[in-house]
Amino acid sequence: MGSAAHRKNRRKLALLVFLVVVAAAAYLFTDVSFANERLFRYAMKIRIPKLIAMLVTAAAIGGASIVFQSVINNTIVTPCLLGMNSLYTLIHAVVVFVAGSGSFLVVNGNISFAVDLVLMGVAATVIYSYLFRKTNHNILYVLLIGTVLTSFFGSIQSTLVRVMDPNEYDSLLASLVASFSNINSEIIVFAVLLLAVLIFALRRELALLDVLTLGRDQAVNLGVDYDRAIRRLLLGVALCIAIATAMVGPISFLGLIIANLSRQLLKTYRHSQLIAGSALFGMIVLAGGQMIVEQVFVYAVPVSVFITVGGGIYFLYLLLGKRRVNF
Repeated sequence: MGSAAHRKNRRKLALLVFLVVVAAAAYLFTDVSFANERLFRYAMKIRIPKLIAMLVTAAAIGGASIVFQSVINNTIVTPCLLGMNSLYTLIHAVVVFVAGSGSFLVVNGNISFAVDLVLMGVAATVIYSYLFRKTNHNILYVLLIGTVLTSFFGSIQSTLVRVMDPNEYDSLLASLVASFSNINSEIIVFAVLLLAVLIFALRRELALLDVLTLGRDQAVNLGVDYDRAIRRLLLGVALCIAIATAMVGPISFLGLIIANLSRQLLKTYRHSQLIAGSALFGMIVLAGGQMIVEQVFVYAVPVSVFITVGGGIYFLYLLLGKRRVNF
């Protein structure tokens, strides 16, 4: 029975891969002039970096969401509880308030990405490594700290926005919404390298996810250093979200949507399949959503708005319908 279910899930994952290829091809080649070679090259020069950014973002958020839900043992939570999105908006608000929208910290995309990543990485390391030990490895305390910091960061940002020059706020607003319109290819390469290093560093903990979800006592009895593994995984989740957020901006409900779609489709305990399914769903959502934004709404509404609205509705469906999939 287990082998049959495994083969069935492999076929489902193959179907998702096919849908990702279709969505990517539709995004790349819709409304493109194939007859004019120069126009075609120009379109590909713009769209290919955007597509790569979508795939990288989906992989980072999708994998981090599955890991986070398994560590917390709750399938209706999202890594946004870690506070990285709020910290990102606070960083940009502080930079614009102090240095102005014309500062090189804002104009230079590479420096802006580096500042976001360093500050969020340091915050994640302090909160989800040091404080995790200080709270005697209590995950609920760590989540409470993340929730409080989210409100704290949001309050400071709101205060700065209220006293900020309206023209400066207009320029700030564009960076506070996730967008794939202006993607720096150098940032994409750096983000991919960072994610690869992070996955390599956490390869042992990721391989133990199936055991960790059995609970602390069972994992310890099987010889797993449970507290260390959970601490490293939480830190890895926070860093993945930090990388994705620094690259494209905050996308609040994407992780909740794609992680639960993966769990409901695959119905398995195998985290290798769940993570792959979540990442593939994310790629379909982002590529398809960005195509609709560009071709139907002509950039009038960013894709993050649709994801937030859809995620809110899906979250209510999970709560009211009691469709909590606890694998």
